[in-house]
Amino acid sequence: MPIRFTVPPKAGKEIKYIKEAIDSGRLAGNGPFTKRCHDKLRQLTKAKKILLTSSGTAALEMAAILCDIGSGDEVIMPSFTFVSTANAFVLRGATPVFVDIVSDTFNIDPAQVEDAVTSKTKAIIPVHYAGIGCDMGNLTQIAKKAGVRLVEDSAQGLMSSIAGRPLGSMGDLAALSFHETKNITSGESGALLLNDPILFERAEIIWEKGTNRSKFFRGEVDKYTWVDIGSSYLPSELQAAFLLAQLESAEEITAQRMAAWHRYRQNLLPLEQAGKLRLPVIPDGCRHNAHMFYILLSSAQEQRRVLEGMNKRGVNAVFHYQPLHSSPAGQVYGRAHGALKVTDDISSRLVRLPLFADLTTEQVDNICSLLEQLIEKKRAVEKI
Repeated sequence: MPIRFTVPPKAGKEIKYIKEAIDSGRLAGNGPFTKRCHDKLRQLTKAKKILLTSSGTAALEMAAILCDIGSGDEVIMPSFTFVSTANAFVLRGATPVFVDIVSDTFNIDPAQVEDAVTSKTKAIIPVHYAGIGCDMGNLTQIAKKAGVRLVEDSAQGLMSSIAGRPLGSMGDLAALSFHETKNITSGESGALLLNDPILFERAEIIWEKGTNRSKFFRGEVDKYTWVDIGSSYLPSELQAAFLLAQLESAEEITAQRMAAWHRYRQNLLPLEQAGKLRLPVIPDGCRHNAHMFYILLSSAQEQRRVLEGMNKRGVNAVFHYQPLHSSPAGQVYGRAHGALKVTDDISSRLVRLPLFADLTTEQVDNICSLLEQLIEKKRAVEKI
């Protein structure tokens, strides 16, 4: 049977909770299930305030508004990321300044960030690649010195931490994603995490279409009205109900993914030791969430050959981000700071292997066996 790249997990209570939401007659956002998700996410992330959103992209767009991003501003971010990281700030009129990544974790390089800061810089956006935390210590110092906001793109980071601190709890703001490709999912939704109390009240207003509706329901005002810009960022109670079931099983889902991750590493370690590929690097003090298992091959040609060979045999392995700095839109709306050599190199050699909670040991073993065959076949041809 073909092996898909990802399969959304099933926690078990999704249908029960959706039925409860339907039976309640309360389907619009910010109802009981939304509030229960907020409580669970505060417990998991240690963030001070949570606002469930319709997507991780929506959370980033809210963050851009809260950072007062406007025309002429610059926002520093990695080029090795998904387009939403840039789009959220481009929509506010800012210029993304793309910087290079470090060669071990593929996270943003603090030295490049510091060098890219100018008087136009308004925010720094670290992206926690593969659920492995960025160097938040150095990035926090750089942001404070420059007097700019630090916004964690933690789309892949739920259930990960650095030195015991959950990803999403260290920046002024953070964005989570619950897209079906993420460890914990509702199909489409996300969350904005807030750690600076100064932003709490305005965030609620933006979240509620620019109105002070939340204040009204708390009895703080007699009527609610339009007071700021905003949009329809809330997910429905049906999405929140599905998500709650997943959040309640987050530890179990993470443990299942971690078992598959470690099986991959165990099987492929001999190939790394033989110099035939490179496995993920996990820094000391970093607890990751097994969001993905990737390998780094020797060349772009080998990446193409391995991807083609695996997919022909029913294993849906994939490449990852194409650098934003060299994309058509990236060249129009952003600019590269420096040569970004690591980004260009990594993106041309990285292969992501299937990983999901229900992936079996037998499937992992079969994928690793096929990968070894493809690599060894190439080397045998080279010797001839």
